[in-house]
Amino acid sequence: MSTWKADELGDGYERRTIALGTDPDGEGTIEATLVRHTPPQDVRAAVLYVHGFSDYFFQKELAEFFTERGYAFYALDLRKCGRSRREGQTGHYVSDLAMYDQELNASLAIIRDETDGKPVVLSGHSTGGLIIPLWLDRLNRRPGGSKGAGIAGVILNSPWFDLQGKAWMRTIGTRGIGLVAKVRPKDLIKLPPTNAYGTSLHVTAHGEWDFNTVYKPLEGFPVSYGWLTAVRRGQAQLHRGLDVGVPSLVLRSTRTKFAREYSPAVDEADAVLDVRQIARWSGCLGDSVTVEPIEGARHDVFISKEEPRRAAYDTVDRWLAAHDLPS
Repeated sequence: MSTWKADELGDGYERRTIALGTDPDGEGTIEATLVRHTPPQDVRAAVLYVHGFSDYFFQKELAEFFTERGYAFYALDLRKCGRSRREGQTGHYVSDLAMYDQELNASLAIIRDETDGKPVVLSGHSTGGLIIPLWLDRLNRRPGGSKGAGIAGVILNSPWFDLQGKAWMRTIGTRGIGLVAKVRPKDLIKLPPTNAYGTSLHVTAHGEWDFNTVYKPLEGFPVSYGWLTAVRRGQAQLHRGLDVGVPSLVLRSTRTKFAREYSPAVDEADAVLDVRQIARWSGCLGDSVTVEPIEGARHDVFISKEEPRRAAYDTVDRWLAAHDLPS
């Protein structure tokens, strides 16, 4: 593992690479990137954030929310994502979501070491909100479980719990995608182009957020058969029921608005996932689950407009306090 060095987010942000060896999916040497915000002088707990598909960590306001409350804040750019992607690698591609356990375990070890074993709250957005519960379920089967590993709770921000769209895509369509994945896993699925969500966010279009559009393209990364099959297998595991072993908070919008092009309605709804599916499957996490719909929230509730964003942070504060965590 490398040492900490300055990150592109500027003052107060550092990163280090986590070497992961040879890619099991045949795309050379891979690594992940752990980012940290300057920790408070008196660290009371820690947070590890995991992004979603076509995404990476850039949400400085989220980091500062936690550090103001005494948390050491860390975020992980997964293999082939954001800061971690190398030339010739297929963006975000894995054939099994369990492969991410390697960088998640390594990140947790670094955080526990740097914070003298303080409790860790996990936070995941979209696909990251599926990856984290699957990892925790495996972690919870080990001696001591997830609590013994230092995990105190989970905050999931619009987690991807099911495949959005028409019902046949979750049955016949999923089987067809799986068959193609067996022979041509990295072939791309032909989907209608859309930049509605991306342009709703970026400061050069209709939004207020400045992020790297190479790491997070406004139109998103293309979707491959193999990657989507890995996601569908993970979602099927969730639907059978997980046991993450710690309390969970699930944040989501109150409505969905699918669109190919931007309109103001996209600013006040989830333009990526079906919020009804999030509501339906949240109970499959196990342990204590709190689901909080946020009126007017975007897909990423923490980069919504000001009012729903503040409501989301207030909800997190209340949930942390209810579970005896710094708030």
